[in-house]
Amino acid sequence: MSVMEQNRGNRLLLGQNNNALTWLIIINAVIFVILNFIKIIYLFSYDINAEATLTFQRQIVEWFSLPGGIQKFGSRPWTILTYMFSHVSVWDLIVTLLWLWGFGFILQDMMGNSKLIPIYLYAGFAGGAIFLAATNLIPAFKVNAGENYALIGGGAAVMGVAVATTALAPTYRIFPMLNGGIPLWVLTLIFIAIDYATVASSSMGYALAHLAGAGMGFLFVYQLRRGSDWGEWMLQLFYWTEDLFNPEKKHSTASKKQQHFYKATKKPFEKKPHITQQHIDEILDKINQKGYHFLTDEEKEFLKKASEGDLM
Repeated sequence: MSVMEQNRGNRLLLGQNNNALTWLIIINAVIFVILNFIKIIYLFSYDINAEATLTFQRQIVEWFSLPGGIQKFGSRPWTILTYMFSHVSVWDLIVTLLWLWGFGFILQDMMGNSKLIPIYLYAGFAGGAIFLAATNLIPAFKVNAGENYALIGGGAAVMGVAVATTALAPTYRIFPMLNGGIPLWVLTLIFIAIDYATVASSSMGYALAHLAGAGMGFLFVYQLRRGSDWGEWMLQLFYWTEDLFNPEKKHSTASKKQQHFYKATKKPFEKKPHITQQHIDEILDKINQKGYHFLTDEEKEFLKKASEGDLM
């Protein structure tokens, strides 16, 4: 298989094979399908749709959404995680996944396959924590927060992904065929404006949650530039879990130097069968794990020539 064919197959999978973006979209979509399947059962079980919807909200949705009351949250702490993957409205799901796909695809293209999920989770946790703190510590919020006041949806998490992507490369251009392209920061401003004009504007608690998600996305990239990868422990935990169920495939922990600089292990001028295809596979694996920007100039030139068929 040529490099161009491999890249084409990767793009059909929203980026890279077995990539984080695909999994985030799948998880959000599956939970949406489950919730709405249960909702349909409730609608068939009650004569009045309004009563069925209210009962479904109290008996099912509240176990997935993040409650505003601290006592209620204490009885269901897992909602700090489940809320950011849960959607009941099909419109909310579509909007969330479209923005997630747009910014997530660019993020993975620049940083590889290991940063998207940590940023999504960190931003979601930050949004949920600020939502809880504001609802329970600010007197005005306590008055306005009703019994069913809750946070649901991936808005805060996607906001974090959007800001992290923009902080990483604000001059990145999309739609290059339109007069040289549109800077990424312009798309981010449009996203923020739409978000705060719709979902976030309905409640100050929602607005603060989305703002916290955005701040966490920026902070994640800021720390990454300083050499501190907050998502490394998640990656190592994933590898450890995968090794438990697949002992034959062990993951080795690279040193700090190896994480940021490619270190060749082959001797110069050493002849091996299929060396060209092997080198291509190694470069593609490196892009998948770390991102295109971690390639050396020689690797970029090699990949370019291989895609044009000069080395095949």
